[in-house]
Amino acid sequence: MALPEVSAEDLLRTLAPQVLGAVVRRYGHFDTAEDAVQEALLAAAVQWPADGVPDAPLGWLITVASRRLTDLLRADQARHRREETVFRWSFDVPAVSDTDDSLILLFMCCHPALKPDAQVALTLRAVGGLTTREVARAFLVPEDTMTRRISRAKQRIKASGIPFGLPPEAERQERLAAVLHVLYLIFNEGYTSTSGPSLHRADLSTEAIRLARMVHRLLPDDSEVAGLLALMLLTDARRPARATPDGALVPMADQDRSLWDARMIEEGVTLITQALPRGATGPYQLQAAIAAIHDESPDAASTDWPQIVALYELLMRIAPNPMVALNHAVAVTMASGPGAGLPLLDGLSALKSDHRLHAVRGHLLEMSGDTAGAREAYLLAASLTSSLPQQRYLNTRAAGLS
Repeated sequence: MALPEVSAEDLLRTLAPQVLGAVVRRYGHFDTAEDAVQEALLAAAVQWPADGVPDAPLGWLITVASRRLTDLLRADQARHRREETVFRWSFDVPAVSDTDDSLILLFMCCHPALKPDAQVALTLRAVGGLTTREVARAFLVPEDTMTRRISRAKQRIKASGIPFGLPPEAERQERLAAVLHVLYLIFNEGYTSTSGPSLHRADLSTEAIRLARMVHRLLPDDSEVAGLLALMLLTDARRPARATPDGALVPMADQDRSLWDARMIEEGVTLITQALPRGATGPYQLQAAIAAIHDESPDAASTDWPQIVALYELLMRIAPNPMVALNHAVAVTMASGPGAGLPLLDGLSALKSDHRLHAVRGHLLEMSGDTAGAREAYLLAASLTSSLPQQRYLNTRAAGLS
């Protein structure tokens, strides 16, 4: 099959959740099926570049995964002397269904029994199609550590006994909120890495956008799904201008906006414009609306800060948290001056160990003329972050105030 615009790697990543869904739907055994699908993906990654992509790639992957699952289950049953039941099963290739089970898999991977880090890891592995090594590399942990984390997550899902299907209607919205939160976490870690030598990890932010597009295709009328996708697009559009060629951080006010991705901005603005009038307004829609104001401003000086302040105040009413309050303080400063913003930082003790609070305080103190206080705050912020670009930026700001 000719695929002029889609690489085999991209195709595998797109088909991975459909294959896993088909196999789990037919045979169950989520934990073992996920291992079988990963082996099928590995086989395809080796064979397809040499032999060409088969005419029915989804069916090919389901066939290989089903056969591998047969082998794994038979081996397990043999160890427990229960081969007879398994050998009676019919392992004909499941019919390729038009049903996309990706959303079901996302709900399973974001099961409330799992901790957020396990939800993220399992989502990237089972739905994103990443290998354990790729997930481990993305989060800068040893592969064996990530293997154990994913194995424990799969065992928890197995022990929970949840059926393969969407959760009951009463639980669905809460579980969807968990799915969106996991995608939000993946995107944020990709857009602004919490540790390591790089300011961002494009593979993670790109994967989060791909998964958010998938959820949006499955739930096109959900305004918060559209809001999250819009937020990701509007934020990631700025990535080309966020760093210098040598990797140094460039704050938004100093970025060359001609480098921002105009197509992503247009798509994000369209999404949020269509989503806001539909039903209740949620936190992702409000954040996307704020991002749209930034992206549509021709330069930093023309940013509509009073409107951003109003949106943050609405966001604090419906989804209060310390980071929203910190961003609100920045917006108030930009709209009314540091004298109005600085007092708002005093109530954010929950962020006292977060470098972002002290970086903002340094910036506001610098704006107010307190260079000694600003320098102290920048140095404290630099000591609290594990991101090398952030450290260099903050130390440079402090040095400039000596």
